[in-house]
Amino acid sequence: MNAEEARHVEAVLRHMGLPGVVAPDDPENPAGPWRVYDQADPDTRQDTTADALVGLAQAFHVSRPLPPGQPKPGPTRGFVIPPKGD
Repeated sequence: MNAEEARHVEAVLRHMGLPGVVAPDDPENPAGPWRVYDQADPDTRQDTTADALVGLAQAFHVSRPLPPGQPKPGPTRGFVIPPKGD
């Protein structure tokens, strides 16, 4: 991830009402992995990436409910009846 992508991720978090600062895991190595933190200060910040992912999943699910009458995705039961003559 680069700084532009990090700004995009932060914008999505804010849009969904979720806290977080996206920053490189190692401030000296922006080419390395990036994470979501509770604050920008590298000395006192806590990694909240997992919480941010859960929050996004919950916010996305709530913001896009299934239309009325549409069955929930998942296993279904039924029978396959071959056509006559097979």
